[in-house]
Amino acid sequence: MKSLFTKTIWVLSIAMLVVSCGGKDKKKTTEAAAPAKTSLEIEKPQLTFGFIKLTDMAPLAIAKEKGFFEDEGLFVSVEAQSNWKNILDRVIDGQLDGSHMLAGQPIAAGAGFGRQAELVTPFSMDLNGNGITVSNDVWSKMKPNVPKDADGKPIHPIKADALKPVITEYKNSGKAFKMGMVFPVSTHNYEIRYWLAAAGIHPGMYTAENVQGQIDAEVLLSVTPPPQMPATLEAGTIYGYCVGEPWNQQAVFKGIGVPVTTNYDIWKNNPEKVFVMTKKFVEENPNTAIAVTKALIRAGKWLDEPGNRPEAVKILSMPQYVGADEVVLANSMTGTFEFEKGDKREMPDFNVFYKYNATYPFYSDGTWFLTQMRRWGQIPEAKPAEWYSETIKDIYRPDIWEKAAKILVEEGHIPATDIPETDGYKPATSDFIDGTTYDAKDPIGYINSFSIGNKDK
Repeated sequence: MKSLFTKTIWVLSIAMLVVSCGGKDKKKTTEAAAPAKTSLEIEKPQLTFGFIKLTDMAPLAIAKEKGFFEDEGLFVSVEAQSNWKNILDRVIDGQLDGSHMLAGQPIAAGAGFGRQAELVTPFSMDLNGNGITVSNDVWSKMKPNVPKDADGKPIHPIKADALKPVITEYKNSGKAFKMGMVFPVSTHNYEIRYWLAAAGIHPGMYTAENVQGQIDAEVLLSVTPPPQMPATLEAGTIYGYCVGEPWNQQAVFKGIGVPVTTNYDIWKNNPEKVFVMTKKFVEENPNTAIAVTKALIRAGKWLDEPGNRPEAVKILSMPQYVGADEVVLANSMTGTFEFEKGDKREMPDFNVFYKYNATYPFYSDGTWFLTQMRRWGQIPEAKPAEWYSETIKDIYRPDIWEKAAKILVEEGHIPATDIPETDGYKPATSDFIDGTTYDAKDPIGYINSFSIGNKDK
């Protein structure tokens, strides 16, 4: 792609200069070949980043293929990883310089759930992008409970109220109802819990002694790596799952399941993946961290420019990235989403990479994950409101994002209006499937507003 194209142009340019100047003007040749356009003094130009095969890794693929990393003087390798735990461990151990990561992972590492580490997030990779899919058998039992429009089509969003009688049927026949999610601190775990609990279905609690998250559960949630979700559903090990794309659309194409809702319907423009480095790496390589963030911001902007998505789909379909069929990737990346086979609907904001300040690491986005960790018991003890703000400010680093964005403005890559005027907190919102209001500056009040989950004083 562009990185290869750019390198080819440089080689040709050098050759032409050598021929035209008879090899006398070596200085001109050297200047013509200089790849970096950045004014930053890069401490570590050779970098290795990790990712999971999901469409929301797109900013990494685009930054590499369109030459945005090279423009910063960075020579980046991107490597697919087997699962989220592997990614976390390899970043903490320094085998990866940074990675596409679940938003909850750096937060949990800093808040005391799972492996502890000092990780930082200077860049939010996307908004929305997940779905909840059930097996064909479960959908056939849910469908009679779903309200229909005048044409007989299901009215969206489909709430878990339609699933509740199915769970009861399984329970009465002595079968546990099992669903998959990708990691205990994943957005997917919190979203499927939110969707179930909003319908009065208990998804289970964690305690300090029991980290399975299945205490009092009416639905047993378990971890399955994203690319394995469709096969696990097809094998009957689970009856549904929450995952990112393209693994919901693949269930449709394979005819093994039906996506019933997306996380856009659970929480409009919810934060999804983040880019993560260790605090140690950022402290030792501050300019490199800014340069990486610059390249990723440019990638996010490119992804949201009209007309670029078909090319993005081609890039993501390459085996070194997501490696799924273009038609499957296009189903959710180009403004649509297919639910029951043939029921394809317009959904222009299913994948957002730049609009709505998507790349800015808002404290309020990170605080939401902390409230869910406390709600479900992953944070076993009550914390004061100040703890939420102090904890997230150690992990989410909008200061790095702002330095990168201001340089991009000076260089003419983005307009100054794309830098939000904010204290890091979005206004309170009730854009959730149950209409509950979330105010990140009142985390205790938010936790206490739910009928299911921990309560704090």
